[in-house]
Amino acid sequence: MLSKRIIVCLDCDLGIKKGRVVKGIKFQQIKYAGIPEEMAKQYYEQGVDEIVFLDITASTEKRKTMVEVVKKTSKQVFIPLTVGGGIKSIEDAKKLFNAGADKISINTAAIKNPLLIKKLSNEFGNQAVVVSIDAKKKGKKWKCTIFGGKKQTNIDALKWAKQAEKLGAGEILLTSMDADGTQKGFDLELTKLISDSVNIPVIASGGAGTLSSFSQAIKKGKADAVLGASVFHFKKYSVKEVKDFLKKQKIQVRT
Repeated sequence: MLSKRIIVCLDCDLGIKKGRVVKGIKFQQIKYAGIPEEMAKQYYEQGVDEIVFLDITASTEKRKTMVEVVKKTSKQVFIPLTVGGGIKSIEDAKKLFNAGADKISINTAAIKNPLLIKKLSNEFGNQAVVVSIDAKKKGKKWKCTIFGGKKQTNIDALKWAKQAEKLGAGEILLTSMDADGTQKGFDLELTKLISDSVNIPVIASGGAGTLSSFSQAIKKGKADAVLGASVFHFKKYSVKEVKDFLKKQKIQVRT
């Protein structure tokens, strides 16, 4: 069995907030959490497996994403860095890879132009292309949202995940908007639905709260990786505490 990854997400507002990490609840009620590159280094020293930088206002504000932040971070953090927000082209992605990113994450641009997934995958390899899905439950199904959760689409999250895989996505970053920031647990039904339906890794995101919420996302949700933000940023748990707990649950994690 492959080791399960623990990932920290740094939601960055590089526009109005001038380079801050922020965190909200259900993509609202935003709070300041810290400086991106400083927090990334701290989590690296704690033993986190990967770091995801998401420029949450890049698409809305029509800005390019965080090249300078990635440059600073990659000089002192030696684990995979995934970067998303405002990536619309091969050139946008190339700038981030040149700055030190290992993977890029796309959401709004992919939904608006699905062939972008194929172009990026052909250029950089599918292992470097993560498709983010911000899903909100509508009735009995989940629909995709774009522009940092600000705009609802009628695109079914399950169908989109399957299509993204066919187009060349190497991984799905799956966030439940309903659970995001609540610390009440991952959406296990949604996570399992997507995990069972694709053959690429699924990262569970949104709702990390208790230590058992991480193990449930893996055991019941069948996630390949679990992502936390608030639970780490505001010192509820450390990365080590989560890993130690998962080991006791007989879940293989990286040391």
